[in-house]
Amino acid sequence: MARRFSAPYQSEPVSSLANWARNLAVFAVVAVVVSIIILRFGFLEMKPALATFFGGLGIAALSILFGLAGFAAIWQNGSRGMARILLAFLIDGAILAYPAYLGLQYRKLPAIHDITTDPIDPPRFDALARLRTGDGANTAVYAGLYSAEQQRQFYPDIEPIELEITVDRAYAIALQLVNKRKWLVIDERAPQPPRRIGRIEAVARSPIMGFREDIAIRVVPDGEDSRVDIRSASRYFESDLGSNAARVKKFIDDLNTAADADALKPVKKTPVTPPKAPAKTVKK
Repeated sequence: MARRFSAPYQSEPVSSLANWARNLAVFAVVAVVVSIIILRFGFLEMKPALATFFGGLGIAALSILFGLAGFAAIWQNGSRGMARILLAFLIDGAILAYPAYLGLQYRKLPAIHDITTDPIDPPRFDALARLRTGDGANTAVYAGLYSAEQQRQFYPDIEPIELEITVDRAYAIALQLVNKRKWLVIDERAPQPPRRIGRIEAVARSPIMGFREDIAIRVVPDGEDSRVDIRSASRYFESDLGSNAARVKKFIDDLNTAADADALKPVKKTPVTPPKAPAKTVKK
């Protein structure tokens, strides 16, 4: 019985719209993957790579339109191709889901790209300044009052990090966290007399596209304790979609946790050698 019902269906032609939907979806995923590889490894300039990426997203959207049209055609004339349309929708959904989420983040979050724990005197980009001079790159100068006000409104918990450990230990722990995150260290200067200010400059990369985001960390003494400030700024684009704020918050939490653990470590005491008893003099 199954063959009787399936035979007429197998004789129906495959919808050309279904073929177009599937082929466009496959082409879209190839374009998106190639553009991500180009961006991460720097094979081309950013503008053509981004054009390829957004072109892939556009092709995925076009594939959905062809799929909807093919679904309507199959419903009317009974032609084959529903499996190809469903496959196209699955591929298109996988391609467009994350960009759609980023679009929602763009509407919800402020259009700023420079986050710091000290908007009045933010850590400077010294060694990193020469890397922020390319076409379309953001300047190394702090974004200013508007960015500070937007940060205060949307990320009020980003504040300077006060640690009850010495400046040398604070610098060592901060550098250890930077290396643990595999940020590319561009410059590091340990606290040295007389000012005893430590500085770290490094580069982080976004997880998928690999966009560069520059980081500056400043460690200064505060009496016998220390204060740490961090600045994280996107090298490109006016909006970071919250990535720099998330990075700074995570660094603050991890640094506080590591500093608390370091302060609780028992101090190793150097064993004191008891003084030798004076030699007895024998009276003759």
